[in-house]
Amino acid sequence: MKYDVLIEDTGEHYACLDSESVLEGMARLGRRGIPLGCRGGGCGVCKVQVTGGEYSRQAMSRQHVDADDLQAGVVLACRISPCSDLCVRVVGKLEKAVCREPGA
Repeated sequence: MKYDVLIEDTGEHYACLDSESVLEGMARLGRRGIPLGCRGGGCGVCKVQVTGGEYSRQAMSRQHVDADDLQAGVVLACRISPCSDLCVRVVGKLEKAVCREPGA
C-alpha cells in the first residue's frame, strides 16, 4: 500500500510504500545530502520525529535513539515504514540536507 509522507519543515509530500523505509521514499525527492549509504541504522544521521500517523519499526541502536527519543516519536527514517499517512519533522544532521533550498 502507498502512503503520503509530509515533511513539515518544508511542506513537501512524497509517496512511500509500506514495503519500503521512510528514508527510501525521501530519497526520491532528489535532494543532495540525504544519507543513503548506511540504511541500516548504524550511522544515526536520518533522524526524524514522527508527529502524526502510524508506522512499523525495526530495531534501532540505543546509541542513536534512546527510550526518551522513542517516546517522543524520534526514530531513524531508515528503520521505519509507514502504516498510514505520516507527518515528520527532520531532526539533527538530516535537517541540513532536507531543509535547504532545492538546488542549493
